[in-house]
Amino acid sequence: MPLFDLPLHELQGYRSSSVEPSDFDAFWDKTLGEARAHDLDARFERVETGLSTVEVYDVTFAGFGGHPVRGWLRLPAGAAEPLPLVVEFVGYGSGRGLAHERLLWASTGRAHFVMDTRGQGSSFGSGGATPDPVGAGPAYPGFMTRGIEAPENYYYRRVLTDAVRSVEAARSHPLTDAARTAATGGSQGGGMALAVGGLVPDLVAVAPDVPFLCDFPRATVLTDRPPYREIGQYLKTHRGRTAQALRTLSYFDGVHFAARGRAPALFSTGLEDTTCPPSTVFAAFNAWGHEDKAIEVYDFNDHEGGGPYQEARKMSWLGSYA
Repeated sequence: MPLFDLPLHELQGYRSSSVEPSDFDAFWDKTLGEARAHDLDARFERVETGLSTVEVYDVTFAGFGGHPVRGWLRLPAGAAEPLPLVVEFVGYGSGRGLAHERLLWASTGRAHFVMDTRGQGSSFGSGGATPDPVGAGPAYPGFMTRGIEAPENYYYRRVLTDAVRSVEAARSHPLTDAARTAATGGSQGGGMALAVGGLVPDLVAVAPDVPFLCDFPRATVLTDRPPYREIGQYLKTHRGRTAQALRTLSYFDGVHFAARGRAPALFSTGLEDTTCPPSTVFAAFNAWGHEDKAIEVYDFNDHEGGGPYQEARKMSWLGSYA
């Protein structure tokens, strides 16, 4: 795919047209307050994996609505003192996978928590284990339009609340150091890391790769690839609801979470990425609220972004913070 978005010099100054709701903070304060009214009830059950260098715990905690959400906590074998913590969120349609997967961060001597995304885990990868018990009105297949008629009903209200609660659950384990917590993820997981970076004020670092859920007004008209295209397909049938849909989406736009970011951040983007176009990533990067920020640009890459090259970059970068 040749370059299709703005040239790099324009991306570096690009700002989103997404309008922040006047009650954005009140909406999220209320949402998280309601979730915290439920006991976190974080439970960690050691599982046998056959691994000799990493210990794995099957985790269950109460997310949005008190609903049980699953995850994996991985620790270096024999850890005896609280460790820096990396909380990771996964891509669209993926789940937490199997216990022996995703060993990178524990192999660096850190605690590593991976959250299962409710209702997903059946599109690729090794599956998930967290249902979404909440219904919704008419929606296009996928997750992007579930409950899009109102922000209170929108699917990602539940998911992003789960994400904040997952940080709280991971921090509750005695071998994690709450004061050295970082968030990361790619694609949907990158968008979730952005949201957590805006909603959890005391993270030490945030590393979103090719983040999804950013700059909805541009993304929905720039790319015809899913998942953003689900929104266009919904509006193709439900004519006249564009303003209503964009209002709902504005409460979940990574641009507005980014403006509240209070930790150092490392972003990445691919200039040929037609799933999460680079302008939408730069919209969040340029809005990020902390001055210590950087973005890795992969000129000829699509949605795979930097892949293992970006992993190496993150390992080096994160060493300064956690």
